[in-house]
Amino acid sequence: MNDKKLWIPGPVQVEKNILEAQSKNMIGHREVSFTKLYKGITEKMEEFFEAQDYHIITHTSSGTLWMDITARNLISERALSATCGSFSERMHKTIMNCGKEVDQLKFEWGTSSKPEIILEKLREKKYDCLTVVHNETSTGIKNPTEKIGELIKSEFPEITYVIDAVSSLGGDYILPKSNNADLIFSASQKAFGLPPGLSFGLVSDEAFEKAKQISGRGMYTDLVGLIDYYLKKNQTPSTPAISLLYALDIRLDQMLEEGHINIFKRHQGMANYTKSWVIENNMRMFAEDGYESVTVSTIANDQKRSITDLNKELNKRGYLISNGYGVFKEKNFRIGHMGIWGMDDLKELLENIEEIWNL
Repeated sequence: MNDKKLWIPGPVQVEKNILEAQSKNMIGHREVSFTKLYKGITEKMEEFFEAQDYHIITHTSSGTLWMDITARNLISERALSATCGSFSERMHKTIMNCGKEVDQLKFEWGTSSKPEIILEKLREKKYDCLTVVHNETSTGIKNPTEKIGELIKSEFPEITYVIDAVSSLGGDYILPKSNNADLIFSASQKAFGLPPGLSFGLVSDEAFEKAKQISGRGMYTDLVGLIDYYLKKNQTPSTPAISLLYALDIRLDQMLEEGHINIFKRHQGMANYTKSWVIENNMRMFAEDGYESVTVSTIANDQKRSITDLNKELNKRGYLISNGYGVFKEKNFRIGHMGIWGMDDLKELLENIEEIWNL
């Protein structure tokens, strides 16, 4: 049995009562009981994210599906993808694979996507969609999506603004309205502290109306169909993962009780503590100073220690962290402090790393 404490950028640790919630008796997804469950979840999401002006979709999928939804529903001519790591690059590749025109604006991995540079790029050519990642887990970067949204909407209000917040929504304090987002999406296995299998999309009226004018939306990725079905029946058009929705319903109650601001402060506190710990132990954050993620810390392995060996020793003690992503394997290591974790839990983890490395 795997009972390690997960300190990776997802999937994250899940509380026992949340796991047990999935064992409730099954119901039909066309029953009144399901309608009540799903409508209640939607209303709780509206309250938590202050998103009464948005269409909220809880989808049975990973967050990656929303990249396909973006490409198939929200790009009529050409998109611009700002990339600064693996997951923002995944969005760019997804749009290309869907046969849509897209330009890539590359920022060096470990640095943030600069609003002024994005704005300059948007002035060079006609674009109708911009995609940005809020929290890049491959590098530990948090992008200034609110500032980006402010700039582009003041000069290009017609551009559809899409934010990938898979690894931050529900942990960091990010609201769709304050970001001027037309679509912001996330997934259950990150800051929500749930098992994998659900994704969430918060969609503006403008994006909904735009999607109606675009053909080739598919079926499972049809934004119009997803929203219309909820507006008519308060249900999902396809069979949902009902067991996971039971868990989400309880988790949202917990999140509302703690409060969005308090959840953010808890995550920010862990991020700040980790950064201080890094500096005190003569290491450095890989992410550009001032743009560090609130939910995952990426630490440069300048001392060239074996991250693989560190994880082996941590596993013996019941912990798991992440090696560097892709080409950064053994060059970085990552600590995902998101979901249910708190400061005491983090200190316990870091103390174990100190003992193993004799820091």
